[in-house]
Amino acid sequence: MKKINPTKTNSWQKLKKHFLDEKVVLKKAFQENPNRKKELSFVLDDFSLDLSKNLISSKTLDLLIGLAEEMQLKNAIEKQFKGEKINHTENRAVLHTALRDFSNNKITVNKKNIRSEITETLNKIESFSKKIISGELKGYSGKAFTDIVNIGIGGSDLGPKMVVQALKYYKNHLNTHFISNIDGDHSAEILKNLNTETTLFVVVSKTFTTQETLSNVNFAKKWFLKSAPEKEIKKHFVAVSTNINKVTEFGIDNKNIFTMWNWVGGRYSLWSAVGLSIALSVGFSNFKELLKGANKMDVHFKNTPFNENLPVLDALIGIWYNNFYHSETEAILPYSQYLEYFVPFIQQLMMESNGKSVDNNGEKVNYQTGYVVWGNTGTNMQHAFMQLIHQGTKLIPTQFIGFKSSLYGNENHHKKLMANFYAQQEALAYGKTKEKVHLDLKLNGQADKIEKLLPFKVFDGNKPSTTILLEKLTPFNIGMLISFYEHKTFTQGVIWNINCFDQYGVELGKELANKILG
Repeated sequence: MKKINPTKTNSWQKLKKHFLDEKVVLKKAFQENPNRKKELSFVLDDFSLDLSKNLISSKTLDLLIGLAEEMQLKNAIEKQFKGEKINHTENRAVLHTALRDFSNNKITVNKKNIRSEITETLNKIESFSKKIISGELKGYSGKAFTDIVNIGIGGSDLGPKMVVQALKYYKNHLNTHFISNIDGDHSAEILKNLNTETTLFVVVSKTFTTQETLSNVNFAKKWFLKSAPEKEIKKHFVAVSTNINKVTEFGIDNKNIFTMWNWVGGRYSLWSAVGLSIALSVGFSNFKELLKGANKMDVHFKNTPFNENLPVLDALIGIWYNNFYHSETEAILPYSQYLEYFVPFIQQLMMESNGKSVDNNGEKVNYQTGYVVWGNTGTNMQHAFMQLIHQGTKLIPTQFIGFKSSLYGNENHHKKLMANFYAQQEALAYGKTKEKVHLDLKLNGQADKIEKLLPFKVFDGNKPSTTILLEKLTPFNIGMLISFYEHKTFTQGVIWNINCFDQYGVELGKELANKILG
C-alpha cells in the first residue's frame, strides 16, 4: 500500500481550514435543513446508519471523502481482498473476509487457492458441532455433553464469548463457559460446579505456547484427571491450533484438531475454527448466518462508493473528531443487554489495531492515531457515566446501537428502552436552554429557587452522536455489525498510515512477566 503521511495531503490542509471556518450548531442545522436526517442516513438491508447528529456539513463529508481518496483507500481495500501481504511488518496477508465468502471466487495466498482449506474446515466445524449437540459424540462414561469450556485469551476468547452472549436467545441445551484470565480463581470458579463426565474443553491457541492458555488448560487437565483416566482426554479436549505436535503431546486426538492460518489475526478470528464454541452454543446454521451477515457488509465495503459506504463514512467521522477536534475517545452504547461484551470486543479490535505511534514508513507520527473506545449497555450507563458526556468538559462522540424489535416480544419494555435510546441522542444534540430551565422551575413550583438552580440545570447540547439501528438482533445482523466495525478500523488505519494488523505492543509485558516469574 502507498505510505503517505496524511497531514501532508492537500485534503488534510483543506480540512484544517474548513474546521476553523465552519462550526456546525446542530439545532440550527436541523432548523435550516428539514431533510438533514434523510440526507445523512445510509442503509444496507436491516442496517441503518444515521450521521445527522454529528458536527458535520455536506462539505465536511466531501472533504473527508477527498482525504480517503487521496490516501488511496480504494487501492488498500482491493489489496486486502486480493490477499496481498498488507501486514507488511509480519509479511502476512489479511484474509478474515475469506472465511465468510461463500462464492466460488478463487482466493489466493502465496499462489495457492485457499478456498478448499476454508471449506474443509467449515465442514469439519459443522460435522463436529452437530455430533456434540445431538449427543452422538459422548464423554468417557457414555453420557452426552452438557457443558462447553472455551480456554483461550484475547481474540481466542473475546470474539467467541461476545458472540455467544449476543446470540444467547438462540442457544441450545449446551452451557458455554469461558476461561481466559491467568487468575487461578477464575478457572476454579468456572469448573467447580461442572461434571467431568459431561464437560468438553475447546482449547484455542495458535502456537499452543501462550502462558495464560497453557496454565489454564493444564489446570483443567488436572481437574479432569481427578475423576477420569488419562486416555479419556481425547474425548473431552479439542484444540484450535497450528502446533500439531504440542497438541498431540497434550493428549488431544489428531482428528479433534482444527486448523488456524497466519493470514487471520487473533482479533479477527471468530469467523474461523476459533468460532467453534459459537457453533456449539447456537448451532452451525446460526454460525453460518453470522458469517453470511459479515459477508454482506464485506461486499458492501468492497464495492460501494465512499459517499454511500457505511464503514468508510463512520470511520471518516471518527477521523474528523480525533484529528481536528482533538477528541481522544469514543463511547459505544448498545441498547441491548445481549451485547454486554460487545464494547470490550470492540476495544480490542480498535485499540489493539490502531494503537500505534509509528507509521508504515517506520517513522514516529506527529498526529493522533487510535482513540480510546469505551462504553456500556443502555440504560445502565445512563445512571453511570452519561453525566460526563452531557455536562462534562470533554467532547465525546457517542455511538448508539439499537434494535427496532425485541426478541421476546415484550413491547412495553422495548418501547421504554427505545424511548431512552432516542431521548439521549436528542438531549446530547439540543441540550436545554436557560429559558426552558427557567420555565420548568416556575411550573414546578420552584420559582424561589430559579437563581440558585438554573446554572446547574442548563445543558449546552451540540454533543455529537451516531445512530446505528438494526431491525432485530439476529445472527445475520450481528455478523453485519461486527464486520462494520472491522472495516471501520481498517479504514482509519489506512488514513493514519499505520499497520492495523500487528500488535508488538502486547509482547513487552509478556516478556517482562516471564523474567519476573523466573
